Amino acid sequence: MQKREGFVRAFPERKLYLQTTHTPEFLGLRTESNGLWNASAFGRGVIVGLLDTGIAAGHPSFSDAGMPLPPARWKGSCALEAGCNNKLIGARAFVPGDESPLDDNGHGTHTASTAAGNFVPGAQAYGQAGGTAAGMAPRAHLAVYKVCSASGCTDSDVLAGLDAAVKDGVDVISISLGGGSVPFDEDAIAIGAFAAFEKGIVVSCAAGNAGPFNTSLSNEAPWYITVGATSVDRSFRSYVQLNNGKVYEGESLNQLTKIPSNPVELAYNSNCSDCTFFKNFDIQGKIVVCKPFFPPEKIATAVLKAGGIGVIIINVEEEGYTIIASDFHLLASQLSPADGDAVIAYASDARNNPKALITFNGTVLGTSPAPVVAFFSSRGPNFQTPSILKPDVSAPGLNILAAWPTRVDGGNDGANTFNIISGTSMATPHISGITALIKSVHPDWSAAAVKSAIITTADENGRDGKPILDELHQKASFFAVGAGHVNPSKAADPGLIYDIGANDYVGFICSIYGDAGARVIVRSHNVSCSKVTQKSATELNLPSIAASPAWLETVTITRAVTNVGEPQSTYTAHVDIPEAVKIEVAPPTLSFAAVGERKTFQVRVRWSLFPAKGVVEGNLRWVSNEHVVRSPIVVGNFKARN
Repeated sequence: MQKREGFVRAFPERKLYLQTTHTPEFLGLRTESNGLWNASAFGRGVIVGLLDTGIAAGHPSFSDAGMPLPPARWKGSCALEAGCNNKLIGARAFVPGDESPLDDNGHGTHTASTAAGNFVPGAQAYGQAGGTAAGMAPRAHLAVYKVCSASGCTDSDVLAGLDAAVKDGVDVISISLGGGSVPFDEDAIAIGAFAAFEKGIVVSCAAGNAGPFNTSLSNEAPWYITVGATSVDRSFRSYVQLNNGKVYEGESLNQLTKIPSNPVELAYNSNCSDCTFFKNFDIQGKIVVCKPFFPPEKIATAVLKAGGIGVIIINVEEEGYTIIASDFHLLASQLSPADGDAVIAYASDARNNPKALITFNGTVLGTSPAPVVAFFSSRGPNFQTPSILKPDVSAPGLNILAAWPTRVDGGNDGANTFNIISGTSMATPHISGITALIKSVHPDWSAAAVKSAIITTADENGRDGKPILDELHQKASFFAVGAGHVNPSKAADPGLIYDIGANDYVGFICSIYGDAGARVIVRSHNVSCSKVTQKSATELNLPSIAASPAWLETVTITRAVTNVGEPQSTYTAHVDIPEAVKIEVAPPTLSFAAVGERKTFQVRVRWSLFPAKGVVEGNLRWVSNEHVVRSPIVVGNFKARN
């Protein structure tokens, strides 16, 4: 291989893993007359490339009803026997031994319809979440690149799919894959996404499902958008009514119509996580209370086989209030640890003659708090470059309804099939579809401009006006939620953007990896780090700020913003951060006379109190009469690799 022309480096193959009806309303797309759907013509003219497990091409989410012809710039092809259409304009497979782009897993169909699925009335799964389904950009075109099988994806296949998407002429790329932290010069996604960035293509990647633990991120490079997962204000409500009069709210996808009218005896034993335990534990006709340490569906199946009629599943502490709604195939409710521990205490005391009823209330909208960061959403700090804040932003990824190749709730398969699943894989195509809407409104914006707009307009508060919470219902850190929760309409009109070019990133790459690594990522033997201005992570013109000053040291960070709002506008700097940190912004006011004008400012950061362990978080806001441009700030004792 080394002797072949164009060879740069070989590295070991790595395996990567796969990481709706209501979210358009929740994100303000469908309900606002002046919202982004109308302003963008629903993403018309934009091509979304999606790397995943393929697609169920015949699903009505991929009908081309109401779709225009593909743009003339489209250069891709279709490997489907039935051909493509004006919605699904391209479909190719890159998995060895599988030449069909058809989805034999479901993951790719789900993510594709979330990003750009067409309108489908009568969508539902398990009888829940009923309504008209639509992707974030329902009039955008889709190009699907099958790079994964059900068992995962390899670096080489992912890179081949990425390169094809760039060559084909997509505008947006969605990658709901991840394999943990890895140096950028050994990361197929980082390498392929850099080529996309050079072409102005916006790439969104999943943060990973390894939360809630620190430094658990996948996809940490700064030239794409890394997406965390949050809840929406929807619950598939069930209730546990104890015989002592206490009632606890839970969730369950399968909501039975025939349920016991009288309280049922409860059975609890702490060994319930061992499914074989039920062979020696009398649960006949009882509801089992269990706090399992592996997928609760397995517990439910074991209970059913052992003669139990129901199960109360209790989250472990790390899961907190995040409930991944499941189909338990029997009478069931899943509770938070706090509520569940109260049920355990009641069920453990035989003197109570413990009994309970489980009842259902279907799909409930308007639940609070929302959004809340899901426990599984991977967390920062960024292991590869701690001075680059990741994840970038969060989007709905918990209990998301979207297209599925087959029926999931029994009965005959049909074309109109949907499923409800969770993961940062589900959050990522929300951002991809939203970037398609923004590209439709601003086709001349760079990939960095789109990313900046999404970050600086993200919501830091939930629907109740209070700070967004994490899975424990504590204030979510920037390492959990990123800059905040995506706000599509605001992102299309950010006022100012932080732009950055590929050459700046080459300087950054050189500062970490030198010539050898830079040539791998840029994929050119012509890269010479001695000929570029090397940049540390803090010198990149990013819309977020992370600094690590020593005691008595002042760190000066330079940023530049470009006016994309009103031609005549003045912005004033406002900083809010705990008193342990002192931040000065110079100049404190920026005045613009034209669209496209660029202004530079400095942020000086120092400790005013002796630095404690951990990090301090705050915000820099540039405020005008029309816009608030917010940059998250993290100050701590971490250091970047460079």
